[in-house]
This record gives sequence, C-alpha cells and structure tokens, in this order.
Amino acid sequence: MMKYDLERRTTEFAKSVIRICKNLQRNPMNDRLISQVIGASGSVGANYREANDPLGKKDFIQRLKIARREAKESLHWLELILEANGHMAGEIEPLMREVGELKNILSAIITKSE
Repeated sequence: MMKYDLERRTTEFAKSVIRICKNLQRNPMNDRLISQVIGASGSVGANYREANDPLGKKDFIQRLKIARREAKESLHWLELILEANGHMAGEIEPLMREVGELKNILSAIITKSE
C-alpha cells in the first residue's frame, strides 16, 4: 500500500510541474528552465518505480539515491523558475515544498535500508 502511495505521489508531483509549466510565458529563458524541470521531476517517480522492482538490495538503494538526486535537481530548477517568474510564487512554492518532502521521504527510506 505504501509503495503505491509514493508511486502515485511522485507521479502527481511531475504532473503538477507539467501543469505549472504550461502556464509559464514562452521565452528562451523559460523554455530552457521548463525542459530541465520537467525532465528532473519526471525522473523522481521513474526511478522510484524502478527501485520497486530491484535486482537486489544494492540496486534498490542506488535507484532511491538517483530518485533523491532528481528531487534535489527538481528543487533547483523550481527555484530558478520562481526567480524568473516571481508572479507565480503561489503556484510554484507548494511544488517546492512537495519535492522537499519527497526528498526527505526518499532519504529516510535510504537510511532505513542501508
């Protein structure tokens, strides 16, 4: 049950990032930021799902570490998007909080598993 919930939560996070990005003004700066954040946010869930079908404990932990790294990267790009689009703080800041929580959850699973 818990595995499914985190899979769903990481997918919902990536979908929320896509929805926000659709509302950003199209320009060279935002286009670059959008491409980066969509890749990183989607990779959080993709790597978490791969971790749930591991080749062994070492692979499980490695996939979780990649998912956590992608969460950190997502936060980085969201911070830059916020800097470039301050008027959207109300939409972007909740995503920053969510990815921070996802990073902490992944860290806790890694620590418990090592």
